[in-house]
This record gives sequence, C-alpha cells and structure tokens, in this order.
Amino acid sequence: MIQDPKAKIIDVQSWNGYRLFSLESPGISRKASPGQFLMVKVSEGPYPLLRRPFGIHARAADRIDIFFQVAGKGTDILSRRGSTETLDILGPLGKGFTLDPRLKGKEVFCVGGGRGIAPIFFLTEELSALGARPVVLYGGRTKGDLPLRSRFEKAGHEILCSTDDGGFGAKGLISRLVEEELLRRRPEFLFSCGPDPMMRAVAALTRKHGVPSEFSLESIMGCGIGACWGCVQRIRREGREGWLKVCEDGPVFPEHEIVWTENGK
Repeated sequence: MIQDPKAKIIDVQSWNGYRLFSLESPGISRKASPGQFLMVKVSEGPYPLLRRPFGIHARAADRIDIFFQVAGKGTDILSRRGSTETLDILGPLGKGFTLDPRLKGKEVFCVGGGRGIAPIFFLTEELSALGARPVVLYGGRTKGDLPLRSRFEKAGHEILCSTDDGGFGAKGLISRLVEEELLRRRPEFLFSCGPDPMMRAVAALTRKHGVPSEFSLESIMGCGIGACWGCVQRIRREGREGWLKVCEDGPVFPEHEIVWTENGK
C-alpha cells in the first residue's frame, strides 16, 4: 500500500451523474491489478472525515483512473474537483480478480451493472493482454447509465448492453441478458461487479450453468485496510462459515465462497 498525498488530477470526463478522473500516481499505478481499489480523501478539509473507496478503472504508464457515480455527499464533493488539483489517495488495496494463464484463448464473460462497471475495463484490458477473449455485458437503468460503452468499443472489446427501460440494447435486467448468452455459448469463466441483487442473480446463473466465477463485492468501508471491521461479508471456506473483511480479504471472492443473502450480509 502506498499513500500518495499529491496525486494530480490530469483529466476529468463528465456524464450526467458520472465522472471519470485520471490521476497521476506512478507508484500506485505500477503496483495495481484489476479488482483492487483506492481509498480517496475527497476534500482538503476535515469533512468528510473518512476516505471513500473507488475501484481502479484503468491504468496507463504513470496514470490511474477511477470512475464513479455521484450518489452522496462524498462523491458530490469529489465530483467538483477539477484538473490541476490534487487528491490524497491510498492504494492499491485489496485482493483483485484472478488472472489465470489458462484463460488464454478462452472466452470470458465480464458483467457490470451501473457504477459496478468501474473495475471491468481494467480487467478486460489485462485479460486481452493475457490472450483471453473478454465479452462485456453492461447493464443500466437507461441509456444514460451506460456512459462507458464507447470506451469498451474503442478498445475493441465485444460488448452487449441491456437497459431496464429498453432504451438501448436488450430490454430488461442485465441478468436476463447473461442468461440468454449462457444458453447460447458457454464461457470458460465469468467475472462480475455491481449491485448485490444483480450479482446474486448472476451468481445463481453461474451455478445453474456450471460456470466458475468471481465477484467483486461492494461495501461501505471505513478504513479500507482491515482495521475497523466495518465491511464484513459472510464467507464459506472449507465447509465453515465466518465473517471476513471485504477490504482486506476481498473485495473479490469466488462465487462458491460467498453466502448470498437478501441484504448481502
């Protein structure tokens, strides 16, 4: 883990309710892997007191990107920061997705819902470098909730979209599109990040179709380093269930270890 108190904001892209920040942070960028996250101090003042977690969206050379939806006071404050300003960040944190060399030449599903698409771009880039064939399944409530669609397309990744209202792509929840694709073709592996209800539905599909999978769990984090026990998840290992910390033991877990419940806990 590295603390970079002066990570310079070198670029900001904005969509209605969404932001993509590019930060200059060579030390963190060089150590980052898909599925890891940053803890970001969103303001220079004492409020908010706690940092906010953001999945690493992409990296390139000395740059690292975060993508987020403006959904509360913390993200609202962060969204108002601009180019040439700096952020105090910690990272890379957590355990990310498994990049198995045996995926080379294999088709892999990468499923993201809403702001949960954040770590999927970094993952698809690394999977492609590995020689795998990522297929992105991207869901949102409306077309406006698919702001990163063109970025995947420009990178040359196959992408299938769905919207709840049918305004773009397939109509319905992304889990419905995942099921349709699983009936049509069987990927070697599936990775996913998004809202808990979406991931529970996708997890049930991977069990039904016998596809091994990993999920990046979303959780409210107080510290990001395992000290506060504020982000626990029920996990099953070696036949026993217990509470593990999403920030330290995850955020990525294999599907068969996650104890899925209605409230995610």
